[in-house]
Amino acid sequence: MLQIGKYRVHSIPSGLFGLDGGAMLGIVPRPLWERSNPPDERNRIELAMRLLLIEGPDRTWLVDTGIGDKFSDKLNGIYNLQGTMLPDVALQAAGFDPATITDVLLTHLHFDHGGGSTRADGNAVFPNARYHVQRRQFEWAREPSLKDGGSFRPDDFMPLYREDRLELIDGRAEIADGIEVLPVDGHTPAMQLVKVSDGAQSLLYTADLVPTTSHLRTPYVMAYDNEPLKTVEEKLTWVGRAADEEWILFFEHDPKTTACRVHRGDRDFAITEEISV
Repeated sequence: MLQIGKYRVHSIPSGLFGLDGGAMLGIVPRPLWERSNPPDERNRIELAMRLLLIEGPDRTWLVDTGIGDKFSDKLNGIYNLQGTMLPDVALQAAGFDPATITDVLLTHLHFDHGGGSTRADGNAVFPNARYHVQRRQFEWAREPSLKDGGSFRPDDFMPLYREDRLELIDGRAEIADGIEVLPVDGHTPAMQLVKVSDGAQSLLYTADLVPTTSHLRTPYVMAYDNEPLKTVEEKLTWVGRAADEEWILFFEHDPKTTACRVHRGDRDFAITEEISV
């Protein structure tokens, strides 16, 4: 747990899954990434689904909801799901009451980030909460490109829209005192990073801009990204600012490292210290 101003911030694990290592590391040759990201016999690397709980005096926020429970047995096998939980179950397993969640912040609507927003029957997992996502991301998710259409599953988010539970955000915004959303476009249009700050200390939930510590290196860009050169620019901007201002970076998908501070090394960004959250 971290205390950032009036907020208590907690890491909430919701399971593991696997994606193709080459797709996750892009143009980087396998001999360079396989030592830190060992693949299995199907070339999949292990990835976490790590949510962020932000407890405030009046509202409690959950950032992202994991994959959920709507996958078929075939998809469970393809993505090598291990110990995956709906976010309410993940919260209970970590010792928190799901009924306290007032707001869910969705970084974007890919299935591994927003799939746990709804149950298999279409009901919202957190019936008393408002769900927040960028308007441009929602519009893209409804009509995605041929390249990334498979990453969006309408059953994850359209029930929220039909039930008027979805709050659409337009651009960069402070959605609560000390909680800010920062849209980036390289991975998918208007994915939003989440920053929690009290002025003296800041934490940035990096979502798929920097999904693992390997992606701190600027050329390590996922093949899943729609605009990889834009991802490079956005990493230089936001990881650079984190290095200069000593922010904590929180990793949603790294299977071992939850969070860290970074600095500018001789050739690229490097970890200064790991942080327990």
